[in-house]
Amino acid sequence: MTPKHQNSRLALIAVFGSLLVFGAWLVFSALRESTQFFYNPSEVLSDDFIAQSEVIKIGGLVVTGSVVEGENVTTRFSITDFPTEDADEDISRGEIEVSYTGVLPDLFAEGDGVVVSGRMTAFNRMQAEEVLAKHDENYQPVK
Repeated sequence: MTPKHQNSRLALIAVFGSLLVFGAWLVFSALRESTQFFYNPSEVLSDDFIAQSEVIKIGGLVVTGSVVEGENVTTRFSITDFPTEDADEDISRGEIEVSYTGVLPDLFAEGDGVVVSGRMTAFNRMQAEEVLAKHDENYQPVK
């Protein structure tokens, strides 16, 4: 003999279980869509590169001596790959010329890391919409 409320309990557990699965699916699909990766310049310049969207992010080092400030707060600079730990590895360290109109971050400097977001206008040229300056992990008080 089955208890009187057993079927209603099982139905309630099934409803809550399906709601839990649906909620987990929503969370994971939102996380998948919001992840943002950046590419290295050599990846973008490779022959087999296919962008996942029209706006891409590229991370690298600002080439020393490449920063040219123009009119109307327009700055042009080149970025290249971060140095690798494997000195024996022969990587083609291509450069991408970036044009950005706006005020650059305070930490922006030649030889330092940046992440630029924008559209590729030619094979090795990018019109940046956003420039983020990267900083190292050594925090020291300002004197």
